[in-house]
Amino acid sequence: MRELFVEKVIDTTGGFLDNNQRIKLKEILTEICLNYHIEVLEQNQKQEIQKNNEEILNKFISSKEIEGCSVRTLKYYKDNITKMIDTVNLPINEITTETLRNYLSNYKNNSTAGMVIIDKIRRTLSSLFALLENEDYIVKSPVRRIHKVKATLTDENLEKLRDTCSNVRDLAILELLISTGMRVGELTRLNKSDMNFQERSCIVLGKGNSEREVYFSAKSKMYIEKYLESRTDNNEALFVSLIKPYNLLGISGIEIVIRNLGREANINKVHPHKFRRTMATMAIDKGMPIEQVQKLLGHIKIDTTMEYAMVNQNNVKNSHRKYIT
Repeated sequence: MRELFVEKVIDTTGGFLDNNQRIKLKEILTEICLNYHIEVLEQNQKQEIQKNNEEILNKFISSKEIEGCSVRTLKYYKDNITKMIDTVNLPINEITTETLRNYLSNYKNNSTAGMVIIDKIRRTLSSLFALLENEDYIVKSPVRRIHKVKATLTDENLEKLRDTCSNVRDLAILELLISTGMRVGELTRLNKSDMNFQERSCIVLGKGNSEREVYFSAKSKMYIEKYLESRTDNNEALFVSLIKPYNLLGISGIEIVIRNLGREANINKVHPHKFRRTMATMAIDKGMPIEQVQKLLGHIKIDTTMEYAMVNQNNVKNSHRKYIT
């Protein structure tokens, strides 16, 4: 390790020292380094950084556990943050915006991950550094200047998806996702008896086993009723497969249906979660208070709702002219 250290120092002096000076400097450094244990000091430093990073990560995971995050979500947080820490190889409180931008860019370029996955990682990191900021570990979160990915469906996209549906079940699924913004896991847990068609509402079981009421459109009601009338099975689940034995349509089944619709409509990367983000954006753009959108989506913190919603800048301008000038 001493020899390596001396050689690296000498290599950096080629532009301003001649050969004799470099030879003399090498002799001096070699003699000085005999009094130091460079390898031990470096290892201790790495261990200290690793220890501090682990303590911060564990504190973050504990805070999310208290908030009611599932075991699966906690594992996702821990795996992604650990991967980032191991890659950048820095103390967490010394990580900069540029470091994270480079990390996310390299992650995207060196994997098959799409922008939705990259944005999900960005939100995870944002949550971590927000905690560090609140707890005074850092002055300002480095994620603040890394903007969220705009992943919503346009009105034209939605119409194309509707036109692509070849059966009433898929139309019912599509309209329910569009109008409620519910999670795909919440949709798969719905039974026929959960639907209140008179009030156009249903109770869903969200994260942390918390229940909330969501509301669906008249178009959703029409297609769901048509779909239920067409069924001949006795399965209590709201959505089942189209072929016998008509089993419950699980998360992967819903994802396949939506992905195939997107492919047939020639729309890139259509997945159930995109409807949730789209619904939040449409609601806010049309004037729904953010607190009400938060309740519909089942978010504990309003900051999470703001992460989902992409506010149309033209609407901001029009509202300013309406309320301020």
